[in-house]
Amino acid sequence: MSSLTYLHYIYLAVIVAVIALMIAKHDVVIPCVVGLFILGMCYSGGNPIAGAQAVFNGMMAAGTDLFDIMLVIGIMVAMLKSLEEIGADRMMIEPAAKLIKSPLMAFFVIAAVMYVCASFFWPTPATALVGTILVPIAVSAGLSPIMACLSLNMAGHGMGLSGDLVLQGAPAISAGSSGAPIEEILAKGGMLAWVAGIVAFAVAFVLYRKEILTPVHSENAILGSGKEVKEPHKCAKFFAVLTPALFFLIVIRILIGAFVPSVSKIFGGDATALLGGTGAMILILVCIVVNGKGWLERVTTHLKHGMMFSIKIFAAVIPIAAFFFTGNPETAPTILGEGCPGFLFDLGQAVSEILPLHPFPVALGIAIIGGITGLDGSGFSGVPLVAGLAAAIGGPLGYNVAALAALGQVSAIWVGGGCLCAWAFGAVASAGVAGVEPGDLVRKNFIPVMAGLIAATIVTTLML
Repeated sequence: MSSLTYLHYIYLAVIVAVIALMIAKHDVVIPCVVGLFILGMCYSGGNPIAGAQAVFNGMMAAGTDLFDIMLVIGIMVAMLKSLEEIGADRMMIEPAAKLIKSPLMAFFVIAAVMYVCASFFWPTPATALVGTILVPIAVSAGLSPIMACLSLNMAGHGMGLSGDLVLQGAPAISAGSSGAPIEEILAKGGMLAWVAGIVAFAVAFVLYRKEILTPVHSENAILGSGKEVKEPHKCAKFFAVLTPALFFLIVIRILIGAFVPSVSKIFGGDATALLGGTGAMILILVCIVVNGKGWLERVTTHLKHGMMFSIKIFAAVIPIAAFFFTGNPETAPTILGEGCPGFLFDLGQAVSEILPLHPFPVALGIAIIGGITGLDGSGFSGVPLVAGLAAAIGGPLGYNVAALAALGQVSAIWVGGGCLCAWAFGAVASAGVAGVEPGDLVRKNFIPVMAGLIAATIVTTLML
């Protein structure tokens, strides 16, 4: 502990304050900004100008690290908006709607379609797409609105968002804060998201078996967004086939690269670039075909919509990530100055020297802290913290940092992405399209989601 300086204790005090405020359901952007200012000022010997510069440098470092993810999400949302405008989005979902013949089929078809759409288009726009089309059909088939909502929510804002295997936003944050390779974060995060999801759905089926299997006749059989459905454009069917076909081929190419040594790998930034570029070309092509002379302006309109959506998600994440980037010895010098130590890593080293931390307590602690950080209702804002803690504690102990960071990511997002926070936008959006209360959804989710997270924690322990 002798190697720790007063700056380390300032950093630790800010972390404690951040966790306490998250438990109290308060926003933590300002504490992180103030903490960054104080660290910058103190590291420079009391110069407030350096403190202000540290705040900007931290946000710049975090923003630079996350911009590719912000951009690809914005492009995907813009592309989906253009497909929605011509009715192609509904056509992409219609084949799945034909499978909904019973409450049981409705429950699992909603989950499968939502997982795929959330992986490619981000859960919130996917909720609007899948929810407004499939939920009314599911309710008409006899599935209760709350069970349709549970399936939609756990598959999208839980299983899909916590693994984030396609757009790779959460893994990018985890990799940046922990220093672990993004390939490992993707592999282990995807595995843990699936473990949590399969267990959560299995427990939900056992607990709510009668509600799922017994047909009900709801007065709200026609739900959805209430907007008028326009006649599809004559080219809608073409784009409804082209879009999923292209993304399916991209996924196949990524998988081939992962398992065939002779084929180049596509991970992280390369995968993001391929997805984003494909989405942008589809957006442009749709606007050219549909809007004629006004296609240039229409592309811009859709891009503005998509980027505004993306910025809303990451506006609070960037300043929080900026503070926790100072915990990493690789990024701290770019924020506070040359020679700056990684405060969080040093604290983790000090703790590992005095505490005999075994795999299960470490994994459980990361999962609990991840869940606590998710209480802010974002899910993403706590990922830099738990990823940094995973590296700080797991690294000195010789544990698999990627596995711990992935567990923290999965825990934070299952809780804060909208499965266990009634005030989270994910819960509100899911409940809104199903016509139920967010509080009722969270209460239904609680036991299945907790069972899933416990299972993920146990699996992580075995990987350490």
